[in-house]
Amino acid sequence: SAWYDVASQVKAITELGLDSRNFILCTDDSHSGTLVHDGHMNRVVRHAIAQGLKPVTAIQMATLNTAVHFGVEKEIGSITPGRYADIIISSDIVTLPIETVIAAGQPIAENGELSIDLPGYPYPDFAKNTVKLGKTLTADDFSIPIDTKASAVKARVIGVIENQAPTRALSRIVPVRNGRVETDPQQDIAQIALVERHQATGGVTNGLVHGFGFNVPCAIASTVAHDSHHMVVVGTSRTNMALAANRLGEVGGGVVVYKDGQEIALVELPIAGLMSNERAEIVAEKAARMVQAFGECGCHLNNAYMQLSLLALVVIPELRISDLGLVDVTKFEIVDLLVE
Repeated sequence: SAWYDVASQVKAITELGLDSRNFILCTDDSHSGTLVHDGHMNRVVRHAIAQGLKPVTAIQMATLNTAVHFGVEKEIGSITPGRYADIIISSDIVTLPIETVIAAGQPIAENGELSIDLPGYPYPDFAKNTVKLGKTLTADDFSIPIDTKASAVKARVIGVIENQAPTRALSRIVPVRNGRVETDPQQDIAQIALVERHQATGGVTNGLVHGFGFNVPCAIASTVAHDSHHMVVVGTSRTNMALAANRLGEVGGGVVVYKDGQEIALVELPIAGLMSNERAEIVAEKAARMVQAFGECGCHLNNAYMQLSLLALVVIPELRISDLGLVDVTKFEIVDLLVE
């Protein structure tokens, strides 16, 4: 996962003595590989126990507390008469290996293996082919032209903070060549673009981003871009950025990595450009290759993909990108790329 808050938050219970019944454990933006290899809520509960919570308290925070908060404790949240018989059986209350899963009173999984057949879901046509670019994008669509004879300009740069959702609003001196603002790998400054994909306008908003570590000609593109879910592209090469964006248009969405003009990783997400219709194990394998591809381009952020997916979320400070331009979230204003 990209966000790690349990260790700091449980201190309110273990050190300050607040009532644990008012706390809930949950996940957010869990990686497919994490779900397959480490688990879902059992992983979070294990982590909470390791941070000092009593096992029963941690389990309560993941079950009963949640049901009480949402007003459904008469249906779920505890193993008591009248509730749904959704139960897991584990041999260790601390490490929580999941040996048996029971849903609605019926065993459905044993030792990590599904014991029932689940039919595929017939997704409606409107949920498919949702990446509408309106045209074939070229490198010129990712140019940042500027009318100046100067060799460098001062620009606003989105600063990624590892393992955190907020960004920093940075100002950096960036190079200008042939009338275009350029990336600067020595400063770890890449280009970021927001490609409109819902109305086929062909619109592209360009900006700059710091923190990904890309040091070769490359680009990554994703149609998971909270919350409007246009397409976000980050790269050091306009040609690679165009290739990556067009590729996602071809496959109906997902995440793709290009390096030196070649596709080196792809996770298809054909359902609304947000979800896969493949088994989690297959998605996890493709996602693992994606993470490896990020590293081959010089990026070693923890869960860089999740960081990428939030760069267009214009409600979290400080600086974001949108189809309307750069957004200073601290002021809720559209701001220019260049600093006067």
